[in-house]
Amino acid sequence: MGYRVVVVGATGNVGHEMLNILAERQFPADEVAVLASRKSLGTEVTFGEKTLKTQDLDTFDFTGWDMALFAVGSDATKIYAPKAAKAGCVVIDNSSLYRYDPDVPLIVPEVNPEAVHGYAKKNIIANPNCSTAQMVVALKPLHDRAKIKRVVVSTYQSVSGSGKEAIDELWEQTKAIYNPTKEVPPKVYPKQIAFNVIPHIDVFLDDGSTKEEWKMVAETKKIIDKSIKVTATCVRVPVFVGHSESINIETEDFLDEDEARDILREAPGIMVIDKREDGGYVTPVECVGDFATFISRIRQDSTIDNGLNFWCVSDNLRKGAALNAVQIAELLGREVLKKG
Repeated sequence: MGYRVVVVGATGNVGHEMLNILAERQFPADEVAVLASRKSLGTEVTFGEKTLKTQDLDTFDFTGWDMALFAVGSDATKIYAPKAAKAGCVVIDNSSLYRYDPDVPLIVPEVNPEAVHGYAKKNIIANPNCSTAQMVVALKPLHDRAKIKRVVVSTYQSVSGSGKEAIDELWEQTKAIYNPTKEVPPKVYPKQIAFNVIPHIDVFLDDGSTKEEWKMVAETKKIIDKSIKVTATCVRVPVFVGHSESINIETEDFLDEDEARDILREAPGIMVIDKREDGGYVTPVECVGDFATFISRIRQDSTIDNGLNFWCVSDNLRKGAALNAVQIAELLGREVLKKG
């Protein structure tokens, strides 16, 4: 006996990836329903070898369904997630709405799987921000060995993190520069994204940081250890898919770069590609479509006693969103619901 699974926002980038990954990982689903807003009603989406027709989120009855993977914005989630949860369907939410709620577990299965048992307070589990998810997968095994005191991270985030319109904007602006027949002014972003980098993701806060940077700080503390100090600078770059991060950590105990490399090689969800030669590292192009979080450029930071630097790359639509949600669904089934 398998699960009855709902994918909410099935026509978007992340919803589409959720369906792909559920099929690829052979999730034990007896039935899958795909929901969308009324403007996308009746749109067909693929799930493995099947073609499914989207149903209306507004009128859907979640009673009798086991879990719902939400890939819509916070506004829609605020309306429909409580309805699903109240009907007995466990919500796995990809928006930021519930991430900081103390009654909602924020989970990366490789990092804090034990937190899944806290789902019952609201029948909701939160999926972390894309840039946080890949970083904490790398930080946790190092923290377990040497206790991380401080993290300094700069991100290089792809446009797919902003949705389909952002992908189109980069594509159209790039074409317009090579073939200047029409201007493509920025709409999704405050400045041109083609051949440019923008040090601004989400809204600005009073202290000068952005909401994206704040998310990385708050989520790392909630998922790993509230005592870790984190400072982040988040940058949008003209890459279609794949987030990259330059990460510097300071630990309480000394951790040699060779031991760190061995620890990361053994850690779940991580692939270490770290050769000190031309091309001996991973870039976003190589990570697309992969489940792993890739680590390269591991080296000692000689400016402090216990410091390490490394490069972290992952497919933001997968580990940063859809894959992590499906892994949470697998964890929930394995540890709590136990049907599949």
